[in-house]
Amino acid sequence: MAHSYSLAVQPLLGSVADAIENVVSGVPESRERSVEDPDAAARRLARKAARRAAALSGALALPPGFFGLLTVLPDLVAIWRIQAQLVADIAGLYGKDMQLTRTHMLYCLFRHAASQLTRDFVVRAGERVVIQQLSGGALRSMLTGVGISVTQRVAGTTASRWLPVVGAAAVAGYAYFDTLQVAKTAVSMLEGVVLEVDSEA
Repeated sequence: MAHSYSLAVQPLLGSVADAIENVVSGVPESRERSVEDPDAAARRLARKAARRAAALSGALALPPGFFGLLTVLPDLVAIWRIQAQLVADIAGLYGKDMQLTRTHMLYCLFRHAASQLTRDFVVRAGERVVIQQLSGGALRSMLTGVGISVTQRVAGTTASRWLPVVGAAAVAGYAYFDTLQVAKTAVSMLEGVVLEVDSEA
């Protein structure tokens, strides 16, 4: 059963890189304005977004078996969109929303899940970190690498779709944790990273 299940998963996950590209292609408009204590405000936003992501992801994981497979990619995209809006809103709290690019969004969404890959466009500049903006070709290559990383992680947890209630709780818990990690990365970036860098050749 596990082998046939794995074979069924692959076609569904084949478009993960395309889905990621679609999510990061446009940076959402921030719904927040600059505040005196952006870190505290960001934590509140993060918890709210994490609860929303967990509820959505848990609900989408309820269909059992092969029906559950059909929700894998929509689940990922929905969570990424919640997280992308969260990053934009946190940037607004820091007054830096106009500086965000798709490379920054890619970094925030996937740094914790694909750290080795995202390090490829992050360099040290003294005490600060510089995120190099990726050209079209370099971005696509990075998206493919991140897509493979995400696909491997998801493929390793798809067995939970055979146990809808237990699986839904596990998926919801991960969505909550994952969203908090995205917020943590965004805050760290906004507090200590040089955002404006020329594109690579």
